[in-house]
Amino acid sequence: MSDCIFCRIASGEIPSKKVYEDEDIFAFHDINPQAPVHFMVIPKQHIASLNEADMSHQAVLGKLMAKLGELARSQGLTDGFRTIINTGRVGRQEVYHLHIHILGGPEPLGRMMPRE
Repeated sequence: MSDCIFCRIASGEIPSKKVYEDEDIFAFHDINPQAPVHFMVIPKQHIASLNEADMSHQAVLGKLMAKLGELARSQGLTDGFRTIINTGRVGRQEVYHLHIHILGGPEPLGRMMPRE
């Protein structure tokens, strides 16, 4: 999709600090990091959100998940990391192209959501 910023990043039209790329997936550093290490992994195929994913996307979704550990370790996250997939309005998805946030650093991250 020509108006999707992540499609444009994956195609090289918009520059990014690339972590990894192959024929199916693209990983790049977040421009507004929320942790010492914060990058995203996306399918090159435009899938608006996890809500729109179906069994026809099984191979690329599996590849995304299977690659996360290797990519995290390549960025120095050898003692763990957090993965986040925001889905839809309620999930606070900002860019409607499925993406997985990988966050971590030398110290443990805070709680995902505050307890009441």
